[in-house]
Amino acid sequence: MNPSAIEIFKDFTALFFPNYCLACNDTLVKGEEIVCTKCISEMPQNDHHLDHENSLRTRLAFRIPIVYGMAFFKFVKNSRVQHLLHSLKYKNHPEIGVMLGKVYGNRLIDAGFSSKFDLIIPIPLHESRRRKRGYNQSTKFAEGLAQKLNIPFSETVLERVVNTPTQTRKTKLNRWQNVSEVFVLKDNHTILRKHILLVDDVITTGATVEACGQILLKNGCDKLSIACLAEA
Repeated sequence: MNPSAIEIFKDFTALFFPNYCLACNDTLVKGEEIVCTKCISEMPQNDHHLDHENSLRTRLAFRIPIVYGMAFFKFVKNSRVQHLLHSLKYKNHPEIGVMLGKVYGNRLIDAGFSSKFDLIIPIPLHESRRRKRGYNQSTKFAEGLAQKLNIPFSETVLERVVNTPTQTRKTKLNRWQNVSEVFVLKDNHTILRKHILLVDDVITTGATVEACGQILLKNGCDKLSIACLAEA
């Protein structure tokens, strides 16, 4: 089938089986995928990649030495951001993470981050949760970033060895106690003398990225930066 025929077939199929934006549920128009252009432009975004002393880096830097701290979106309850991230995490839409990683990767390239990092590492899920969900949402974000920044990512460097309870209703202290001994380093050779970009989906208190970051820095990582999809 030639390319023109394929496009006609896609347009015809879309009339009867339209795709919907996973953030607002409106019908996607031709050229849009997963999330509509309106949602991408209107969801509350941060300019952390343009402001070195931003809110996320400032509060994390008091606890762990990081170069950059960046969040794509501002997390607002009952918003399109929350709806989208809920679909990524719980409704079997890993493609959301990859797509948002690509979009944010383009933002970072435009801001001069093309050669800042050597390796991207996602916060790991416990194996039982990863099997149940089918994927790690942070890994999907890392995958999209890696494709655009043209640098490798690895989900085998860190391992979550304890399946901790949900963090949602915990205090800052309890969150730290909940994750302080649940991660182990599986491969320190990969991180030696490298600038690591550690990525997560949502950062609230920062206890999880702090715990993982401390392990990386204590085992040969030269510099550490942190990025997430949303800052709560």
